[in-house]
Formats: sequence, C-alpha cells, structure tokens
Amino acid sequence: MKTLIAAQFMSFLICGTALCEAGELREVIVSHADEGGILQLFRMKEDGSARVQLTHSKSGCRMPSVSPDGQKLLYLEPGKDSLRLYLSNIDGSKPRVLVREGMNLLPSWLPDSRHVVWMKALQADKRQDPASRSRIHILDTRTGATRRLFSDPEQIKHSNAMPSVSPDGARVAFVSDRSGSFRIWVSKLDGSEARLISPVVVETHKTLKLPIEQKVPAWSPNGQWIAHWEGVEMIHMSPYTGIKNPQRDQEISRTFNVWVVSLNGEKRRRVGPGDDPSWSPDGFVTRAFPDQKRGGPKVMIETKSGEKELKIVPSGRNWGRFSWIPAELSPTWTPNP
Repeated sequence: MKTLIAAQFMSFLICGTALCEAGELREVIVSHADEGGILQLFRMKEDGSARVQLTHSKSGCRMPSVSPDGQKLLYLEPGKDSLRLYLSNIDGSKPRVLVREGMNLLPSWLPDSRHVVWMKALQADKRQDPASRSRIHILDTRTGATRRLFSDPEQIKHSNAMPSVSPDGARVAFVSDRSGSFRIWVSKLDGSEARLISPVVVETHKTLKLPIEQKVPAWSPNGQWIAHWEGVEMIHMSPYTGIKNPQRDQEISRTFNVWVVSLNGEKRRRVGPGDDPSWSPDGFVTRAFPDQKRGGPKVMIETKSGEKELKIVPSGRNWGRFSWIPAELSPTWTPNP
C-alpha cells in the first residue's frame, strides 16, 4: 500500500511539470527486457507508471506498433533463422503469426487499421546493412494477402526499406540508396513520383571519411513533417567490423542525430542526439540514445517548454523500441487494391 501511495504521489508531482502540459498522461507500449533479460511488451503511462506486462515470450518481443484505432498490436518475435511478424489484440491476447519466414523489420500500420507495411531484409551477412538489400511489403490482416508495396517499374529496381505511411494514406516515406548513400524518400503508395525529402549539409563526415546516411522516417500526426535519424551507420563500428576501436566507435556514435524536415523539404531542423524518432499523438518528437548512468536507453520528448525524459525503460534494461497509443480514432480510409 505504501508503494502504491508513493507512486500516486510521484505521478502528481510529475504532472505539475511540462511532461503533462497536455493534461492527462499519454500511454505507450514499450519493448524492454524483463527480469530474466528477455524483451517483453509492457503497457504504461508515459512517466513509466501503471506498468502492465502484455507478453511472456521465451524468445523476445520487439518493435511494437499500435494500430491507429488503438485496438491491435504488431510486433516481432525471433523464430528459427527469422524474425516473425505477429498480430495481437492491444492487451496482448490472441496473438497470431502474420509472416513466419524471413527477417521482417519495422512493421507499421496504414490508416485503416487493417493493412500493414514492413521491410524484409535480404542481406547474406549479419555485418551488412539490412537496408542494403531490402523490399517493402504490404499485408491485409483480415485476409492474409500480401505483396510488394511498390508496383512502379522504376522503383522495384532499387532496395527500399523502413516504410512509414502518411496519416492520410496517400504517400509513404522510406529509405533508399538509389542516389548513392541512404536517404529519406517520399512517394505515392505504388512507389511512383519518388523524391528526396531531406537534403544533408555534408555528404561525407570530415574526419571519419564515411558517408552521412538517413534512416527510420516517421510522419507527424498532421502529415506535414517527417522525423528521421541521420549520421554514420553502425555497420562501421567494432561489433560489425570485428576490429576493436573504441575511440572510432565513440566518434561514430556522436554523429547520430534526429532531424525533422517539412514535407516540401524546405524547412529542416536538428532535434538532438539520438536515434529511433517517433511522434506523440499530439505532435511532439521523441529520440533515444544510450545513457551509461542509466545502463540503458534514455528517451527524450520535446514539450512546449523544452524537453523532458520519458522514463519508460527501467534502468539497466535493454529495449526494442516503443509505440504510442493513439489519443483519437483515425478517419476511415481504404487503400487502392
């Protein structure tokens, strides 16, 4: 009982800060390690309170994605030589496999809460960038029908990855190296009318002599902005090269930043150091980065008065991303067949 009272009192204190400027605390579903070190899905408030475990996986659950209507949940779970795509109710009940084979990554929803998109990585070597040989797929969760998302003949010539569909369902932001290094592109759903969206300041890092790349695009709720990661890719760090070089690793990690760009590409700003950007339902950007003091990730969110930490991952725990639970139902929308 003392613990419960203390938790309620701390929640009251936190809600007096900018974290709760919008009123009631927002909710998230987070993938983080349980006491046994296995990634599980947890539902909680944005301050980490009211935490409820949703999964009890033996192999781990990661990359959750909540449907726009707030009723369903996508996530990934390792299988034999694969990352399987799962669908469950929002409370984790009635899980079922949507895609069993292959390395499936970064699933996300279309606005109809029925169709989903994701990237299927085809790299032959774990040290290879997953985006370098990847295709984007779309699946109907009711029928199980699936196909490659892009049908435009020009687009299927290239590797395309990390899809994020706009809130109105008309466009998709994705990653491609068709212009050289990996960049954020926006096109119609069939891949036509593709264009670069976020011009970089420099193409190559001055001292590292490595390309500056862009990954993980995420649309703002109003569809006017796209957040993304930018920096030197992790495949150049020691765990991937097999050559220990802590100083070089630190220099590479210092290039990691989250940026926001307007849909027309004319306005661009740096949010701050980190990776894995997302948007809260009311339009604030989050970013995450390793924190040695916490022994795990630190997740920050912009507010009307600056930035605040989202304490959604316990100290000393690994994590596998998180997803916001929508505050409002999305409009009815049906994609072209």
